[in-house]
Amino acid sequence: MALEFGRAARDERQRRKWTLRDVADRAGVALAVVQGIEAGNPATLESYARLAVALGRRSALALVDERARPGPDPRRDAEDFVHAAMGELEAKALRRPGRTIAIDEPYQHYQFAGRADVLAWEGRDLLHIENRTRFPNLQDAAGSYNAKRQYLARALAERAGIGPGGWRSVTHVMAGLWSAEVLHVLRLRSATFTALCPDGPQALEAWLAGARPKPGVTSSLVLLDPLVPFGSRRRTIASWADLPKLDPRHRGYAEAAEALRRAAALRRAAG
Repeated sequence: MALEFGRAARDERQRRKWTLRDVADRAGVALAVVQGIEAGNPATLESYARLAVALGRRSALALVDERARPGPDPRRDAEDFVHAAMGELEAKALRRPGRTIAIDEPYQHYQFAGRADVLAWEGRDLLHIENRTRFPNLQDAAGSYNAKRQYLARALAERAGIGPGGWRSVTHVMAGLWSAEVLHVLRLRSATFTALCPDGPQALEAWLAGARPKPGVTSSLVLLDPLVPFGSRRRTIASWADLPKLDPRHRGYAEAAEALRRAAALRRAAG
């Protein structure tokens, strides 16, 4: 797999007439990393993802052999149900006059196309939330989140016509389902999540309160229960600092999905 990726990366770089240094600068990695990957040496998943994004050929530089890809998985395909409920809850809580809210928003950096789960921007302040109902592959999740942290704000600033100074503040948030399944992964891989999301939830709390966050770029981790509306008496979100003493709200994805379906059925019956 490493040899195939390295060969494809080299071919794409040469097709674009870029030097190794050009690719390293665009990907935000060391020159030696690009040289090693093109030589077929194993690298981290994040390094592969950064090169794929920089070269604009994510589909052509896939890390999984197409012949080995699994067929349709009903459980995986159903994930949109809880994921969509989390996005809907966040969008309702963030809506304010003069603020733009976007769900599943496409963006493009060079030839790389991606999508952001939930976005909000007002003036020169930007909020990006990535929702995660499970972490079946933590490396893939980290690579996707890091790519958005690196490229998303820049692409949106260009689209929105933000001036040379760029965004005044950028708030990145990874929001996990408040379940025993997710809590187990967070506790098992605490160092990874601390590196991905080193900041507290203060910037997100400012957005939810209708206030302006402090200037700068932050990345935080929160847990979210999609059955609890923001502003209700029951606590809505939990942050990284709460993790050691936190009890789960749901056992896993399936239980949360069933609870959401029951709640929807009750609303229909009442309406």
